[in-house]
Amino acid sequence: MIDSNGLSWSVSYGTIVGKQEAIIVAKDAAVLRSLARQVAAIAAGDEQAGKRQLWLDHNSLRATRPLIFCDPEKAWYEIIPLDGLRCRGGLARIWEFKLRKELFWAERIRDDRVIEPVFRVHHVYEESDRGLAARIIGDSDRGSYRWDAPLNDYADLSVLKPREVIPDARKTSALLSCAQETFEGILEVRLEGAWWWSLGMTSDLILLRGFEQALYDLYDDPKGFHALMAFLRDENLAKLDFLEPQGLLSLNNGGDFIGTGGYGWSRELPGPGFDGTRVRTRDLWGFCESQETSGVSPELFEEFVFAYQLPILERFGLNIYGCCEPLDSRWEIVRRIPRLRKVTVSPWSDVRLMAERLGDRYIFCRKVNPTRVSVAHVDEEVVRAELRETFQAAARNNCRVQVLLRDIVTLAGNPDNAVRWTAIAREESDRP
Repeated sequence: MIDSNGLSWSVSYGTIVGKQEAIIVAKDAAVLRSLARQVAAIAAGDEQAGKRQLWLDHNSLRATRPLIFCDPEKAWYEIIPLDGLRCRGGLARIWEFKLRKELFWAERIRDDRVIEPVFRVHHVYEESDRGLAARIIGDSDRGSYRWDAPLNDYADLSVLKPREVIPDARKTSALLSCAQETFEGILEVRLEGAWWWSLGMTSDLILLRGFEQALYDLYDDPKGFHALMAFLRDENLAKLDFLEPQGLLSLNNGGDFIGTGGYGWSRELPGPGFDGTRVRTRDLWGFCESQETSGVSPELFEEFVFAYQLPILERFGLNIYGCCEPLDSRWEIVRRIPRLRKVTVSPWSDVRLMAERLGDRYIFCRKVNPTRVSVAHVDEEVVRAELRETFQAAARNNCRVQVLLRDIVTLAGNPDNAVRWTAIAREESDRP
């Protein structure tokens, strides 16, 4: 039970769960039900209702206090050691891990994440082969790795086949039934689809072509680069065209993590005409980023990346853009995204400049530097200085701001680092 994101992201979570046998024995069920009752009790409290209202107001661009979100990601394994889990079955251990995360979030981290009386089960699926695949060398899950890019010549583009989603209805049904039986009368079990994290495409681009080679291609073979991006765009559009009529899309307007934009609580989604059952892309938050092209000029980004992302983002009801890449030089391009609501301001962005640009018209999603908490002893003055700069810039420009601590690889074995960061963030956000 290991993954690169600490079972934090629903895409990787669904993949891992799908590999488990859908069985919960009686002893494991008793452990899970006990934990679920604790989660349900917390979820029923007024504090969670207040945080839910706060997110709804915030995501509607109403003025609120700054929102704070901390996700330890890989470091969850330091917070909840696997040898301390009480369940023995593979599926039960994953679900126990998930429930214990909820409790630690509520009782120790105490950020603005809403604890819900819901247990999510995700569709199990596979994706078909493209005909060419990168060969991973090293451990892509636990450490560093490299890869051999398979598209050595753009003449081989004809070999590529669009990757297709292959849902496993039998396994999905078995997991859903198992969860319903386990948590009956305690938590609402909800079936959801988590079919992508980002629709930005440049991560697939570099896996197929290679990082350095793709950058050379911008000058040496622009025609080939355009052709590959067109293929990836059409592949993503075809995925959406498959999922939507099949009824496999799920609303992400509640306690759903949406890209790097925090949580999706929204009064504006689903969109007009929603029939209550069949979810359309226009009922959802959309998300793109292009971290791999951080060193590319705005002009090249616009022509070779953004032009292919735009037709995808046009389909969604509200949009988020950006992750770890600074958007300072790309803002005039990115702002053309229809219904753009959330913009990520990475640790490498000019915070003051982005605050001026976003004002109260977009949500200022400030990602702070995770290395601040990845040490044995946190330098609190450095943490405070980074947070203070953010809150002051946001206040001067009347920004709708949320601060996110994510992308954590380690807490240096000290779970209190995440707890203390959240407390400091709250103190700094409350400063007049």
